Amino acid sequence: MSRIGKNPVVIPEGVDVQLQGQAVRVKGKLGELKLNLHEEIDASIEDAENEEGKKGKVVRLAPRTETVMAKQIWPTMRTLVNNMVVGVTEGYKKKLEIHGVGYRANLQGQTIVMTLGFSHEVRYNVPAGIKVEIEKQTEITISGIDKHLVGQVSAEIREFKKPEPYKGKGIRYAGEYIAYKEGKKK
Repeated sequence: MSRIGKNPVVIPEGVDVQLQGQAVRVKGKLGELKLNLHEEIDASIEDAENEEGKKGKVVRLAPRTETVMAKQIWPTMRTLVNNMVVGVTEGYKKKLEIHGVGYRANLQGQTIVMTLGFSHEVRYNVPAGIKVEIEKQTEITISGIDKHLVGQVSAEIREFKKPEPYKGKGIRYAGEYIAYKEGKKK
């Protein structure tokens, strides 16, 4: 029995969840997301009570068979459905920091233009469904309703200039710890 998979996904007020076969559709105030569940997983929407005694709806997922694959994919599917519910209600956000003399970023329409110490500017086209804000020229905030897409865009931007271990110059996540190395001894 999976500790994660057995927990139901609570549907908050203002969120509409629809099941059509293996397709799950979640609609909320921030947008709409779709997911096709694995064929080894069954999903159902049920009425339930929370700790305070309030009635509400929950999504329960369960494996169809007792195969190893069904047991492994069950908690993953539950987490993906939960991420969709959180995404359409609150959304996801990642912050990136740019460290280094002369390193900066600007937003031109749906393109991020970065100066990262190369002989050329680095350009990144922001995909649909992602919102990018640049408060200072050294701080990039990436937000959206799809957790996977927000993380993927953040990783792609960070990949242009990873933080180096001697001075820490490059693009890093906010709060990321960089293990510094000692330079050459004379």
